[in-house]
Amino acid sequence: MTTESDGIDPKARPSGTGCVECEQTGSWWLHLRRCAQCGHIGCCDDSLNKHASKHARETGHPIIQSFEPGEDWFYDYRNDDMFEGPALAPPHSHPVDQPVPGPEGRVPPRWQRLLV
Repeated sequence: MTTESDGIDPKARPSGTGCVECEQTGSWWLHLRRCAQCGHIGCCDDSLNKHASKHARETGHPIIQSFEPGEDWFYDYRNDDMFEGPALAPPHSHPVDQPVPGPEGRVPPRWQRLLV
């Protein structure tokens, strides 16, 4: 059984449906990741701001889970390893009608060029 000391708290609810910091600053994201320990939603390392990995470094929370519809993989920053983990508290992804990248209305034209 995985415990909070392992970096996963199955009862922690997601902090929202979008990247917390991008929502605060008016930025946008490519894909979303969920901290498996506290539920913080951050943007992935392919996004401009990489808030999920910044959260992991700042808090010491080592494990994320994809927050994309249809994906349930976990990733451990400590050993750069993907694995299957326990079911976390719902919801398990951002809303299906939320565009990727998102959020709607904040993604610039030709956004792909910005992520290279």
